[in-house]
Amino acid sequence: MSLSSPNPGAERPVLTTCKLGVGQMLSWGSAFYLPAILAGAMGGSLGVPASRVFAAFSLALLVMAFTGPVAGRLIDRWGGRPVLMATNVLFALGLVLLSRVQTAGELFAAWLLLGLAMGAGLYEAAFASAVRLYGKEARGVIVGITLFGGFASTVSWPITTWLLQAVGWRDACLFWAGVQLLVLLPLHATLPRAQPRQGADPALDAAATPSQLPPNTIRSRMGTLVLLALTFASVWFIGTSMMSHLPRLLAVSGATATAAVAAAALVGPAQVAGRIADYIFLRRAHPLWSARIAVMAYPLAALVLVGFGAAGGWGYAVAFGLGNGIMTVVIGTLPLAMFGAQGYGQRQGLLMVPARMAQASAPFLFGLALERWQLGALWVLVAAASTAATALWCLRSRQD
Repeated sequence: MSLSSPNPGAERPVLTTCKLGVGQMLSWGSAFYLPAILAGAMGGSLGVPASRVFAAFSLALLVMAFTGPVAGRLIDRWGGRPVLMATNVLFALGLVLLSRVQTAGELFAAWLLLGLAMGAGLYEAAFASAVRLYGKEARGVIVGITLFGGFASTVSWPITTWLLQAVGWRDACLFWAGVQLLVLLPLHATLPRAQPRQGADPALDAAATPSQLPPNTIRSRMGTLVLLALTFASVWFIGTSMMSHLPRLLAVSGATATAAVAAAALVGPAQVAGRIADYIFLRRAHPLWSARIAVMAYPLAALVLVGFGAAGGWGYAVAFGLGNGIMTVVIGTLPLAMFGAQGYGQRQGLLMVPARMAQASAPFLFGLALERWQLGALWVLVAAASTAATALWCLRSRQD
């Protein structure tokens, strides 16, 4: 069976999209978005500063980077169902351990385990699972998954905040462990099984075995991989910097604390709106054009904030959210369009290693820039966006 076409026994894509989308929404909320709400309480309980909790979280992000390629390779071979079910168990175990930590060392160990779970169970794994089932027809499924994922913070932050106030951070972790075992594990168990490979497409096999290709083709594909990795690293640096410091950045521009939080809250809906707009207006275009358009939103947002100050905070949040929402889809669809479905999972994991490393460093580096340069820290984001834009314009699709 060629991976360029859907599995003949796969269920309807809409149903799979809902299963993978709900899984992503709750998995992001039960791990990645926890420190934003619980870090202060965790640090106070353990007698360490909140920065120590974020350091443990950064370790988890580094572990994510190196787990992704292995998980992708497993999904390429066995499909997403067994891998995602295994990550539900890992998430639950990590969250239970996190709820029991008494020392900083135990804190780091728990987040290390959660890093393994996140590396094998978040977006890249869901994208690879969709591609393994539907081949090149998976673009719509990937878009749908990101629509669900866009509401992860909207759903999880209020729940985690209420749990923190009602039962404390330890029981909040146990609640999310229960979600993994009692909701997501059974949900992922209903995913269709990937069909075994039979008679794979020779052209796609060649894409997975570059050593058998002519030297010029190898160099061409290696250049594409490098440009994609550079683009994704730049974009993830920008996105993580904003998720960590957006309210503070808006406050530096002159906005009140209330106005900064209100403006920052627009990012989530704007990201979803961007993904819907991309699907409606650009779904027949090559994803490279979506990426080129979306990446321009970052410097445009910076220009709005610099030009209008505090009054431009709302515009900054919306422009950033629109661009970032589309880029999240592009991270899944562009490698599929450039290289095909064969070997997608492992290749996606490798492409995201630099991005995850940039993500791990972003909160500290942009926080330092914001502290030293105030609103001038926007130049860091403009530089990252310019790097991504340059890489994207150097890429060429088959249609170009």
